[in-house]
Amino acid sequence: MGCDGGTIPKRHELVKGPKKAVKVDKNAELAAKWKYCALSQEKLRRPIVSCELGRLYNKDAIIEYLLDKTAERPNSEAVTHIRGIKDIKELNLTDNPEWQGERSNTKGDRYEDMHCGMFICPVVGLEMNGKHRFCYLQTCGCVFSDRALKEVKTEICHKCGDPFSQDNLVVLNGTKEEVEKLRGKMEERRVKAKTKKSKKSKNVETVSAASGSKEAALEVNGDESVPNGIESSTAAVAGPSGSSSSSKLKPPSSSSSSSSAAATATAAAAASAIKRSVQEMEGKSEAFKSLFTTHSSAKRTKDQTSNWVTHTPYHF
Repeated sequence: MGCDGGTIPKRHELVKGPKKAVKVDKNAELAAKWKYCALSQEKLRRPIVSCELGRLYNKDAIIEYLLDKTAERPNSEAVTHIRGIKDIKELNLTDNPEWQGERSNTKGDRYEDMHCGMFICPVVGLEMNGKHRFCYLQTCGCVFSDRALKEVKTEICHKCGDPFSQDNLVVLNGTKEEVEKLRGKMEERRVKAKTKKSKKSKNVETVSAASGSKEAALEVNGDESVPNGIESSTAAVAGPSGSSSSSKLKPPSSSSSSSSAAATATAAAAASAIKRSVQEMEGKSEAFKSLFTTHSSAKRTKDQTSNWVTHTPYHF
């Protein structure tokens, strides 16, 4: 074929065939999902949160995203379904006692297990490294392996004791089919929440309208009763011309006259109680009464009064 060195090219060197699919390292893919934040691509560190689709995030990264959604981020598509802090749940994780960190083998003189996870299941003890299926509860945020939930069937959380149902389970880093199911459940919950809010707002509006109508009726009744009282009071007060002013006013009714008489009696009693002097109290001694200016010893005579021209001060 004309090569100088006498080499003969093979077919795969001359004919370009279809490109082979690039194989992704499974270990690297699992580490990216279970050890790094889905939004910031930083290493997971406490506090760790998860959304309704089961993805893992650093809480500070989610808060920064919610504060400024206009900023450009590499994986902003992964958090478009998160509207607020209520759409995420802080996870209650159990630390792995065998986890020593990624920099424990700095010298390279010993074996380093790449599948060792930072967290484990508190019931079975399986490591949360992606090889086993894990779920978390939306009620309390505790994380368990799927094996533990199947072996120990209960409706109470194994770690904190809070009750839960099967609808509260969310799979962490599930498959595409599981993510689609979780997305459908999320949309259903949001629709139900909107309907509940609309019903509550309608109930509040009806209650406020009913209370407003009652207040208006009470105000109308009060306005009707006020003129009667005014007529009775004006009828009871005589004008400067005596009978001429009373003859111009309408005669009050019996109920209004009795109510006005009771009101004047109570007012007079209150006024007399207020104007009662200390000197008229029977149970008080003269020494106590002499402390007040209403006592006879404190009253000035005509000689002690000041002149209207000189206005001498009152010194005794």
